[in-house]
Amino acid sequence: METIGMILCGGFGKRLRPVTETVPKPLVEIKEDYTILDKQLFDFKNAGINEVYLLAGFLHEKIEERYGKEYIGIKIHYVIEDEPLGTLNAIRLGMESIDEGKQCIIRNGDIVSDINLKSMIKHGEKSSLPVTMFITQMQSPYGIVETEGDRLISFKEKPILEDYYINGGIYFTKSLLDFGEFKTGDIEKLYFPNLAKENSLGYYKENNIFWIAVDTSKELESVKKEYENKTDKPWGYEKVLIYTDKYLTKELYIKAGFQTSFHYHNKKDETMYILSGAGYIEFEDKKEYFSKNDSIRIEPGVKHTIVALENTILHEVSTPYLDDTIRVDDFYTR
Repeated sequence: METIGMILCGGFGKRLRPVTETVPKPLVEIKEDYTILDKQLFDFKNAGINEVYLLAGFLHEKIEERYGKEYIGIKIHYVIEDEPLGTLNAIRLGMESIDEGKQCIIRNGDIVSDINLKSMIKHGEKSSLPVTMFITQMQSPYGIVETEGDRLISFKEKPILEDYYINGGIYFTKSLLDFGEFKTGDIEKLYFPNLAKENSLGYYKENNIFWIAVDTSKELESVKKEYENKTDKPWGYEKVLIYTDKYLTKELYIKAGFQTSFHYHNKKDETMYILSGAGYIEFEDKKEYFSKNDSIRIEPGVKHTIVALENTILHEVSTPYLDDTIRVDDFYTR
């Protein structure tokens, strides 16, 4: 069944002013000429979604000017809310614009995350429940202390609270939603609690991935810092950690079910150190499987692709040739 994307783009972004006085929040840049909405549409494209409805309102004309009717091969529709009546109303208007027999992935327009949307969709399709919510581990907004007896023994700066999860602002629905008597207000406060009471709300989670809701200037600065040396890829991301005239270290995140291009390096001699996850490196004549703590060396001129069977983080330590990649076979539209 075809999956349609929806993105909530209609908020005023009051807590991000003055930035959002002339720019709608989804068009706020997280790096030069790369907006929150660019990132979200890029992720949709690489999850196999080719049609997206932007649920817009405030400064919607600027969103339409940037994306038009098609963007990176995605067909774009606009559903304009004349006055802000909450997320439920915006999604209801979106649902009314879509034909029956479609399933949807819905995103808040201020979420920046490395979530594996393809895996979430597969999980939602297999579930017996009509709606699936992405949940993410909660980070404490404050530093915490640890005690032992009558003594304070340590400090932890804003740790991940491993036993607590929050709504991650991304939802999958197996069919069009029927909100019944609800017409306006926030879907998070009205519709989802009712679904949960009826035992009709499932969840999908991924731990140890980047996730942030850009609601304030402080959060925007955190995202910009994350993207200083980070480039999103169809399969995940690449981040330059160290670059000197002697060596180069990159972090690669490859989502489960994805792979890099089949490529080689003319000059670069590299060693892969697997920090987490599992998969294999496919060469022309063999496959070499890896898991956490493994290391694999690849010499110049050796053609290969890295395939992730689980969400995988690895460090690539190599000689210092930043752009020395020759793609033989690319599996994605760039």
